[in-house]
Amino acid sequence: MALRIVASRPDPAIVTLPWSTPLTEWSDEYVVPLPRGLSRHVVRIVRLRDRVYAVKETQEEIAFREYRLLRDLQRLGLPAVVAQGVVTGRVDAAGEPLPAALLTRHLQFSLPYRSLFAHGLSADNLPHLVDALVVLLVRLHLADFYWGDVSLSNVLFRRNAGEFAAYLVDAETGEFKSALSDRLREYDVTVGCENVFAELLDLQASQALDAEVRAHEIIDLIQERYDALWAELTAEEEFGASEMSRIEQRIERLNELGFDVDELDIVTDFDGDRVRIQPRVVELGHHCRELQALTGLNVEENQARRLLNDLAAFTAHFDLGGEDRTLVANRWLTQVYEPIMAMVPPDARGKLEPAEIFHEILDHRWYLSERAGHEVSIFDTARDYIDTVLLSRPDEALAGPDPV
Repeated sequence: MALRIVASRPDPAIVTLPWSTPLTEWSDEYVVPLPRGLSRHVVRIVRLRDRVYAVKETQEEIAFREYRLLRDLQRLGLPAVVAQGVVTGRVDAAGEPLPAALLTRHLQFSLPYRSLFAHGLSADNLPHLVDALVVLLVRLHLADFYWGDVSLSNVLFRRNAGEFAAYLVDAETGEFKSALSDRLREYDVTVGCENVFAELLDLQASQALDAEVRAHEIIDLIQERYDALWAELTAEEEFGASEMSRIEQRIERLNELGFDVDELDIVTDFDGDRVRIQPRVVELGHHCRELQALTGLNVEENQARRLLNDLAAFTAHFDLGGEDRTLVANRWLTQVYEPIMAMVPPDARGKLEPAEIFHEILDHRWYLSERAGHEVSIFDTARDYIDTVLLSRPDEALAGPDPV
């Protein structure tokens, strides 16, 4: 049987991998020690020149189905790992067939939940993980995507200004629906609660999580926050014609949550005395898009919010409110952000994403200023943070940034 590789933006080096060897036997020549989550399949992280991939052995039909689902999620701009290709027709040295393999691009600066706890994540951060999982689930449901196996194990987490952003890493059980029913949404949430409950108990059994944490309270939090976010994003709201400002208020609330309203259904009664509104299309990334338009920086949503706040403080400090905002943003970028990032030693750039480093420097500045009794300069803060905090952190990226 001939080896067949179906790939998007194919990397010729994929052909050089030892496809005639079972994945469990791949050597350190290819496999890199990046953390990976639990999986029902054999998974390995491999490096090919300057790129890093996750390789998963599975059945051919399942591999192609997941490959296409991940491609569809990418086209819709939803947070999921990027599908790279499927390899079929594998046989070993004796001519015996081997499983097909799905390749996905490694998500830079991402960690499975177990590695986060191994890196010192405390029980106090559990609500942030829950929020990230809930936001991911809601975004998938808004796109009429049924997940089918919601869990912490099927997600990769990236730091997001002290919180987290979640990315779907296993779409094997997923399915796009013409219209996702409330019953399937509720089933996804129920499955998620059951899986997360078991995962938290497993963490406690391995002593990676404080035994005092009440897993059932975390599960209640998943349901509560899912219901609240879904209602804010989709619920119908009715009010009198004299309260038209409530349309703007609803949009502002969604913007504050990080969502843009791309379509709003507005209906009035026959006399125009009552107005009913309902968001039809909402999309996360309000602050990301604003920051990228001003500076070109592409970061997570909460990171963008934090950087925009610092840009606003820079604007006020230098009394630049009357100037073109794009010009002010460029001045902030070249006089503050980029010089601070240049201070980070090359061997420390795999510890955190640049925007997360900047966020932590802003937090560190508050701490130093409180201790000193006066405002400490951002550059003095950066030097202290790098020396006393950053250099002692573990690396969260063992490979350089992926090429654009």
